Amino acid sequence: MAQEETSESQERVEKNAVFSKDLPTNVAYVKSHPQYSNPLYEFGLEIPVETVPLPSNGKVYSETHPLHNKDLVEIKAMTAHEEDILTSRALIKNGTVISRLLESMLVDKRINPKQLLSGDRNALIVATRITGYGSAYKFKVECPKCNESIEHTVNLAELPIKRLSIEPDISGENLFSYVLPQTKATVKFKFLTGLDEEQLHLAEDRRKHKGSKEDSIVTTRLLQTLVSINEKTDKNLLFKFVHYMPSMDSLSLRKYIRENEPGIDMTTDLVCDNPDCGVVEKVPVRLDVSFFWPDAR
Repeated sequence: MAQEETSESQERVEKNAVFSKDLPTNVAYVKSHPQYSNPLYEFGLEIPVETVPLPSNGKVYSETHPLHNKDLVEIKAMTAHEEDILTSRALIKNGTVISRLLESMLVDKRINPKQLLSGDRNALIVATRITGYGSAYKFKVECPKCNESIEHTVNLAELPIKRLSIEPDISGENLFSYVLPQTKATVKFKFLTGLDEEQLHLAEDRRKHKGSKEDSIVTTRLLQTLVSINEKTDKNLLFKFVHYMPSMDSLSLRKYIRENEPGIDMTTDLVCDNPDCGVVEKVPVRLDVSFFWPDAR
């Protein structure tokens, strides 16, 4: 019983303070790591290094990966150099600005941010925003009931972390299985990485550039996620299956992936301040370039 209470207590702490001040801030870390150099040392100054929880616990990374079975990752504090990255029009246009930002923030330069799970990247993005501008994030959102525009503030440090709760088919691989309820087909899927998200972004841009009005977000993301169906990996077969799979199977698979994908719970409770409304609703906290630029700037 005592052990269960301890476990619940630890879980509560983790949920209530994803980027807790109790986590180690290792300023000296960079001095002993050749992957990172700090030119401010020449002035007798140091850039703090923060420890960030890794939602995947490193279970999807191979034995040769720096984050294999790791539940923490180190980033340095945000500087003016990272602000230059965030304002690069070229990086924003081609959808690589976040990857370049994380590449600059990571202490261990062996880590390729494009190869990280999207959920792990989101944890790093939130932590980066906190180191740069603090944990209070103010943004405008439309009330889902009365459509009133509301200014809302969320404490980013209190966003709950969602740890990976299912085991990969093979240790150290981003590969998971699920049996579809209607067709009974065995699906193997992966959680999307930063590179996958960038490819989806480019595909969407190409579709818009061609003037296509057809919305294929559901099937496009599923195709990017699926690895095999009943051990068949041929892309043409996967394409056909995804487009003609029963809706029950499609919905069930997407729900299973969504519920089990590790990351940060990027939703917040909104209370509408319209006296004729007063609705309480969960709304998403958007992760885009504007996320890094507080209204005060």
